[in-house]
Parts: sequence; C-alpha cells; structure tokens
Amino acid sequence: MLKNIDPLLNADVLFALRAMGHGDHLVICDTNFPADSVARQTRLGKLLRIDSVSAARATEAILSVMPLDTFIDDAAQRMEIVGSPNEIPPVQTEVQQAIDAAEGKAWPMVSVERFAFYDRAKEAYAVIATGERRFYGCFTFTKGVIPPDA
Repeated sequence: MLKNIDPLLNADVLFALRAMGHGDHLVICDTNFPADSVARQTRLGKLLRIDSVSAARATEAILSVMPLDTFIDDAAQRMEIVGSPNEIPPVQTEVQQAIDAAEGKAWPMVSVERFAFYDRAKEAYAVIATGERRFYGCFTFTKGVIPPDA
C-alpha cells in the first residue's frame, strides 16, 4: 500500500498513468466494450483493468492522480447513445459528477459517436476496463499538465 494513493490504482495502472504525457488519451470502458482487441492497438499495447467497480469509481481514482488537459475543449469525452446522441444515461451522469469533483468545477464531457469513439480509442495511450455493466459506460480522458511549484 502507498499513502494517499487510491487502492484501486494497481501497479500497472499507475505505471501507465505516470508514463503518459501531456495530450495522451486514456480510455475507461465498460464490460461490453471490445477492450482487449482495442487495447492491443494502443500505444501501451495491452489491456489494463480496474475490476469490480463502476466507471464513476474508476474515474474518481484515476483523476485523483491525473490532471485533465486544460488546453482543449474535449479532454473528457463520452460515447453517444446510438440513435439518441443527446441522452445522458445515469452512468454518464455519475462519471460527470466524478469529473466535476476532481476538477473542482463543472467540466462538461463532449459526446462522440460510437464508431468514432472506437477509432479514437485505438489511438489512445491505454485502455482500462472496469466492472461497469451498464451500457455506454465508455469514456476518454486527455492528460494535462501539473504546473511547477510557485
């Protein structure tokens, strides 16, 4: 165990989060996402897991150590519901709340059409599969920077 590190952040996840640079993308996905096949196409090349938790809880853990990119408008993205792109299901509302809590302000997610989301995921640095069983529990986050001490 480490002090002040969320226990959900296992060694493989911490390694990937630390290795990512500014502008790299991270995918958080539900259990129905083709996580392994997509992860093999990412920069890391293997699937990471935070099992048995919701997408919101995994997001909370990840954003406790990883800043979002403040230089772009789409640093947080959600997969759109097919045929209903403006609908926000509860799983996405919960992740939105986790983002806002981590950032200390409202940080709206940008919606991405399902197949465009898959394409973006293949370009990511890494994919983290969660235990989220609800549909459309798939998100991308773009890593930001931590400013130097004053």
